[in-house]
Amino acid sequence: MKNIEAVLPLLQEPKKIFITTHHKPDGDAMGSTLGLYHYLVQKGHQPVVVSPSEVPDFLAWMPGINTVLNFESEPRQCQKELDQADLIFCLDFNRLDRVKSFTEQLGAALQPRILIDHHLHPDAAVFAYGMSDPDKSSTCEMIYDFIRIDGGAELINNDIAACLYTGVMTDTGSFRFPATTASVHEMLADLKHRGLEHAIIHQHIYDSWSAERMRFLGYVLYEKMEIFPEQHAGIIALSLADMQQFRIATGDTEGMVNYPLSIEGINTAVLLTEKKEEVRMSFRSKGDIDVSTFAAANFNGGGHFNAAGGRSTESLADTLQRLKKLLGIPVK
Repeated sequence: MKNIEAVLPLLQEPKKIFITTHHKPDGDAMGSTLGLYHYLVQKGHQPVVVSPSEVPDFLAWMPGINTVLNFESEPRQCQKELDQADLIFCLDFNRLDRVKSFTEQLGAALQPRILIDHHLHPDAAVFAYGMSDPDKSSTCEMIYDFIRIDGGAELINNDIAACLYTGVMTDTGSFRFPATTASVHEMLADLKHRGLEHAIIHQHIYDSWSAERMRFLGYVLYEKMEIFPEQHAGIIALSLADMQQFRIATGDTEGMVNYPLSIEGINTAVLLTEKKEEVRMSFRSKGDIDVSTFAAANFNGGGHFNAAGGRSTESLADTLQRLKKLLGIPVK
């Protein structure tokens, strides 16, 4: 994988550019893809953003979201765009299997794949160019860096700023996680000087819940959250029935894994969400607790030191039991 600077000459002339991200995109995934999309449009390129799956409702306000294609519902159009592209940008993921049902098509593409990502252990062999930095707060911060490397800082408009702010805010837990470095605040200051209205974005994401989702949160905290003080751990396990009862939509469980960490003495939190084909897991931690290595070793996952994901093909009950044993929690 060549350094990202090596791709800049390829962007000097207008290109058709395919931009994609990971399955079940979050704020950083959509913020980075759309932020890059708006930048490339201003540079005279013809970009298209393709999500491997549905975009959650809490991101429906984002500028340019109406242009995003969904591979699961529009596979032929997405394949056509991929076939016609000159370059492929892969944002906020560093292994091709993270795009799930889109993996075969993305892997078979002959065009150069360009990585911009902040997760650990990239599969560098499948990317022609890239920048990978796990010390960065978010892929959105890296898109900001990429724009500056490309000499395009003067092109950062309100649409780009809104998209990039979304990813940085959500991936840093509203700037409370250790990944909120000085460079993050310097970036935000620059975006504010350029006219960013940050309060509106916060309202779009955190003050637009449905009443059903709010009731679901109450149910989760009262009925489903287990706290284990001796192991300094909190676990939330949600079944399909739980989510069907409250008509939970894509993205409605976003951020719920962080609630146990708000309890004094708890430094590890895990959210298990039952799907039809697997159990998805989100891990969060404080301090020197490495959940990325834990997730990779036990649940086919990975991510960041204090924030990672994983999955299990066992039942929810069996996955929960195995998780508890690994954390040293007595199992009945």
